[in-house]
Amino acid sequence: MRKVLDYVKETSAEMKHVSWPTRRQALVYTAVVIVISLATALFLGAFDFLFTKGIGRFLEAVV
Repeated sequence: MRKVLDYVKETSAEMKHVSWPTRRQALVYTAVVIVISLATALFLGAFDFLFTKGIGRFLEAVV
């Protein structure tokens, strides 16, 4: 039990040394992550759609 308490104390001491972002920085970083995630999802969705259509047409032509 002593080790657990020491760990918690050391962790809380280290957390005080962390340079936390401001609220504005956190909001900007969050917005950037959301925009990049949406762009990636749209790109992969479009690629998947085109790939599926292409494979479908190829199989129709072969069969």
